[in-house]
Amino acid sequence: MAKKDSLNQKKSMSALFRGKAIFKPLNTGRIDEHVTCVREWIANIFFYTKGNTTIMIDAGYNYDRLKEKMGWLDIDPASIRHILITHQDTDHVGALETDSDQLFKEATVYIGETENRYLTGEKRRKVIYGLYKLPMVKMNNQIVLLKDGQIFYIDDIKIECLLVPGHTWGHMVYLIDDTYLFTGDTIWFGQDGGYSFISTLAEDNKLAVRSLAGLEADLRKRNRTFKVITGHTGWTDDLDFVFRHRKELCRPFTRKYKDPSAPYDGYIETDDTEEGARNHPLGKVKGI
Repeated sequence: MAKKDSLNQKKSMSALFRGKAIFKPLNTGRIDEHVTCVREWIANIFFYTKGNTTIMIDAGYNYDRLKEKMGWLDIDPASIRHILITHQDTDHVGALETDSDQLFKEATVYIGETENRYLTGEKRRKVIYGLYKLPMVKMNNQIVLLKDGQIFYIDDIKIECLLVPGHTWGHMVYLIDDTYLFTGDTIWFGQDGGYSFISTLAEDNKLAVRSLAGLEADLRKRNRTFKVITGHTGWTDDLDFVFRHRKELCRPFTRKYKDPSAPYDGYIETDDTEEGARNHPLGKVKGI
């Protein structure tokens, strides 16, 4: 995978999904005192700060404006020493690719041991119902492999790893400090609740639905409030909304799944501004 692949994906995905009202990314800004967000076209990357430590969750596209937008949030790329990766798709690892701007070349990258098989070439990432193989991602960062259920700490930040395969074979979600759940491409929020993520992009849709059921059961038994933060469609603290349609796939070419509040073309980001990032908190999804 290279910078040209990110640009090619921008063109192809824009053409494919324009007008489908499927992608509803957050703009660059702050969710609360701990979580900030950078928008890269249709994708969001997140930063979690506690005390003097900031960790990064996913690494976005191979994107020329990342340093600029991090500056809107007063985050120095050189301060990022730890990056959690939910999965290795183009729009989640791009800033780590060998031909990227290498803003995070000194950072340690954490990824599930199953997902890492894409990076070693043991597995090839397939999309469009298995008809198309994505180019292989190459990076030089130090990698720490994670297991399902593993709990570890980065300074005072508690991180719990939960395996939710389906979108990719080793997709991992991260529960941070028992409150913030970063779900990557596990859940898609429509105006009427959460669904299993976009069907055309999954390795195994049936597995993805089963994984969502397991994730819901796990969270429900904890009997607490979570902030569930997605990679492409915002966040909420309403678990009933999150799992309302967990047995159903988001099918992007079916009218039912359109969200009227989503942009016509998520790859046009003219409304993502420094003024907005600094002055307008990122509110949670408002469903019907």
